[in-house]
Parts: sequence; C-alpha cells; structure tokens
Amino acid sequence: MPGAMRCGCGTISLPAGPFDSPEPDMSSIPPAPPTDRIVIRRPDDWHVHLRDDAMLASVVDHTARQFARAIVMPNLKPPVTTVAAGAAYRQRILAAVDPRLGFTALMTCYLTDGIDAQHIVRGHAEGVFTAAKLYPANATTNSAHGVTDVALIRSALEAMQRIGMPLLVHGEVTDPDVDIFDREAVFIDRTMAALVRDFPALKIVFEHITTAEAAAFVEASGANVAATITPHHLAISRNAMFQGGIRPHLYCLPIVKRETHRLALRRAAVSGNPKFFLGTDSAPHAVGDKESACGCAGMFNAPFAIESYAQTFDEEGALDRLEGFASEFGPRFYGLPLNEERVMLERAATVVPERYAAAGTEVVPFHAGETMVWRFGGTAS
Repeated sequence: MPGAMRCGCGTISLPAGPFDSPEPDMSSIPPAPPTDRIVIRRPDDWHVHLRDDAMLASVVDHTARQFARAIVMPNLKPPVTTVAAGAAYRQRILAAVDPRLGFTALMTCYLTDGIDAQHIVRGHAEGVFTAAKLYPANATTNSAHGVTDVALIRSALEAMQRIGMPLLVHGEVTDPDVDIFDREAVFIDRTMAALVRDFPALKIVFEHITTAEAAAFVEASGANVAATITPHHLAISRNAMFQGGIRPHLYCLPIVKRETHRLALRRAAVSGNPKFFLGTDSAPHAVGDKESACGCAGMFNAPFAIESYAQTFDEEGALDRLEGFASEFGPRFYGLPLNEERVMLERAATVVPERYAAAGTEVVPFHAGETMVWRFGGTAS
C-alpha cells in the first residue's frame, strides 16, 4: 500500500508521496508455460530383475533402452551365489541385449547363511560382483535360500565393509505373526537399526522402500546408508490393488502401502537428498503366473519407467530435481562415474500397451492402458 507503514498490530496510512507508484496487478501476469522437453544425463536403474533364458531375451531391451547401467538381482533358480555363476549370468545378459543400446549389467551376489567372505572379496576384485544382496529367507520371489540370521553372514559383511562393497537389503521380516503391511517397519526395529549400528562404514542400500518409517530412517542415518524408490510405490497406494476388484498385476513385495506412506516417499524422492535414488524393481511374470489362485509378486514397469518417474516429479513441481534422483545420486553412492550421454523426455501423450509378448506368453506392464504425460525420446541431439 503506497504511503503505508506497519507498526505493531495496526497499519498507519500516510499520504501518497511523489515517488509512490501503484502496486502492479499480478493477476494480469500469465503463469509460466509448462516445460515441454527436458534433457538429463542418461539414467541408471539401481534395482532390476531381468530374469533368465527366454524371459530375459524378451524384457532386457526395455531396461537397456532407457538406462545405461542396471544393478541386476541374483534371485534366479538356482540363485547367483558364486563368481562363476555371476560371470555366466552377465554373459547371458550381454548376449540377449541389443548391443546398440550401450547397456552395462552390474551383477550382485546372493548372500546365503555362512557364505565364504573370501569368495565375495574375489568376486568384487575380479569385477564380477558390484554388490551383494541380503534377502531374508522367504521374503519374496525365489528367496528360499536367503539369510535366516544376519549373524551367519557377519564375516561377509565385515569383508564388504573393508573393501567398500555395498550391501543391498530387502527390508522385510518374514515372521508370519507380523502383518504384511508392517513388515518393513518391524524390520527396521529388529534388523536394520542393528545392522547400521554394527557396521558403521558399510555402504547399505535399503531397497525399494515403501514406508514413511523407512524414509525417515534413511534420512537420519549416516552418509553410508541410502535407499532406492520404485515408480509404482510413488504412483499408487494400496487402494489401487482393490479398485473394482482384485488387481493381481499391482501385487508386489514389499506390498504397496497406505496413502500417507506414498506421500512420504514422494517427498523423499523429490527432496534433492542424495540418499534417495532410482531403482525400478521391475519384475516381469508371465500373465498366467500373476492371474492365478496364488499369484506371483512383482510389477513389470521397465517399458515406461522413466516416464512414470517424470510424471511424479512433474506433479510435485520438481522436474529440475529428476536428473539428480535418476542419473547422479546412484552412481555417486556406488563410486561410479556419471554417464556422459544425454537423453530427452518430451511432454507427449503416450498410451501404455495392455500387454507385451514375452517368452511365448505375455506380460502386463505397470500403467497398462493408461496415458502417460511424458515420452522417452532417446539420445538428446
């Protein structure tokens, strides 16, 4: 207000002076137009299931088309527990992927009770294993050979801490008395807090976090503790699984949680905090294995992964922070160089296919039938 000044609780009006001018009418200024194209470093996927054999051949290019590198999960049948198995699996991936896509598979070792620490050290030194994966026994798909007690892998964790090899953790308890929606929070209390305390220099990735408790735990921990967040846990809450009936293609582990947790994950993802980075947990299953009386857990989100993340960041008004989350924070945590290649995303309506042919059957992608706001445009010219 021209010629006005505030004193305490009141306003004193003074005559307008010769140099006073009317306040501008801000309502007449149009809002900034939406961004129609963004260019970022080529992203990486720090958690993916590529499967094996015919399914591997069918799905790997969906990941490699968008991501330069991916941390590949070892829960095959049998699991990848040896250096030889890790090297052989990597060769199968390289044989299956389109070489023009410039994709690098980063392999992981499946930890088992009493695993030989020197075996892990050798695999890391030889460039076969980038990280090791802790599955609590029977926590998710093909985890029956997982760890029953962290004490049984202590020597391996000590060795990993010494050589700077990251530990990737599926953070859920498997106690049948614990409600499935509480298994992540209980895991923090029973296992993760002690793990972080007992191995203060061990790089730990709390994978595919799904709760406000997990986000807060990672935030409060040291710089050696980080987390990946999936596109589906950012996009949907548990209500989506039951919308109009049972939605088996939205069933995954850790299971999606209530809306308050989804919002907490979105805040973490777009915060610019380098502790949180991209990991799709894309996990394809044949349609018959999902649509059954005992359906498999996992969402196949690889075909439109970066578009899904971009939509979340766009909705949160944080497109300027997508590059850090998708392309920078992960490699820095792992001690790897940033990708030099640049890719673009365009604002363009794209309908996600209902199904993809795969391994003689079909797989249903995340966002099937939906219209995405963003489209991956490949290498930026």
